[in-house]
Amino acid sequence: MDELNSVLNRQCTVPQTEAKTLYKNKTGVNMKIKSLLVSLGITFGSFSAFNAQAADAEYSFKLHHMLPPMAMAHTKFLVPWAEKVEKESNGRIKIDIFPAMQMGGKPPQLFDQARKGVADITWTVAGYTPGRFPKGGVFELPFVPTNAEVTSKALQEYAETEMQDELEEVHLLALHTHAPGTLHARDGVLKTVADLADKKVRAPNKLMAQVFKDAGASAIFMPVTQMTSALSKGVLDVAVLPFEVVAPLKIHEQTRYHTEIKGDRGLYAQFFVFSMNKDAYASLPADLKKVIDNNSGIELAGHIGSLFDQSEITGRDRAVANGNTFYTMADDEVAAWKKKTRPVVKDWIEDMDEGQRLFDKANALISKYEQEAAK
Repeated sequence: MDELNSVLNRQCTVPQTEAKTLYKNKTGVNMKIKSLLVSLGITFGSFSAFNAQAADAEYSFKLHHMLPPMAMAHTKFLVPWAEKVEKESNGRIKIDIFPAMQMGGKPPQLFDQARKGVADITWTVAGYTPGRFPKGGVFELPFVPTNAEVTSKALQEYAETEMQDELEEVHLLALHTHAPGTLHARDGVLKTVADLADKKVRAPNKLMAQVFKDAGASAIFMPVTQMTSALSKGVLDVAVLPFEVVAPLKIHEQTRYHTEIKGDRGLYAQFFVFSMNKDAYASLPADLKKVIDNNSGIELAGHIGSLFDQSEITGRDRAVANGNTFYTMADDEVAAWKKKTRPVVKDWIEDMDEGQRLFDKANALISKYEQEAAK
């Protein structure tokens, strides 16, 4: 099995022609391994077909992201998106995906990797580079976002008219959010905001860091990929994130208590940037640019958002199956917390040029797409 694992694992990082060579040059191949390869659909013929397709591709692009290959964003969003682009280009475009930072660097560097051409396409969290996208921060304010599909559509429309200057150095494919986040605690149920006092809480972005500081917590900023280790070592007491990422990072095994904040608007959301290097996009002829364009924009944003909404159920189910404890914060406590977060919203509005107009526009767009979804 070591031989099989070596071949399969290296397929993620080396061309399949090399994987084929590694396999063929190995003497005395165990027949059970060969049979298993066939059962998985990995045959010499499939290698040949892959190589023929790759040889026919006129444009090859590298897509880089931070999450492991079992994460929903990889399996249900990024891989199908790449396959759809390849199919609609009739094989003229080839997209190789590198998960888990396989191309090097750290998650906060992903946007710049697309900007500079280190990678051709990247998907990353906007909040990992604080201050980079200030106008988009309105969608990360406390108690602004609703479900991911609606909020993502609102964000995409907003970005197309308000964020051109913040995104001008890349070719934007889509912006989207995850579903509103939940509090996941290691030790005991968090029933009130006061229960956060003196806790070490993961802050997903600058705005929420202030919310938790105002609640008396010690806010610690870190990428989601670091949270499992931080929880296991006691660096964090509370993880703040959507259920979607709980399962692949096994957060439900490190935190046994989940406090959900329900209502028409959630506690917070992060927004993500899916972008392409401008020169890579410009290198394409008009017909292939149209393929990329047809797989970009508001329809894509809404689709990604819907995937994140659906994955909330899956992630939550994993925590339920683990025997974890769930608590829904009382309505009066949520109302009190909303009131306490008003200074954070007020500060954002005052710090931004035309902050009130941007805040009102973001909320109006969310309401617009809520109404459309209700039809």
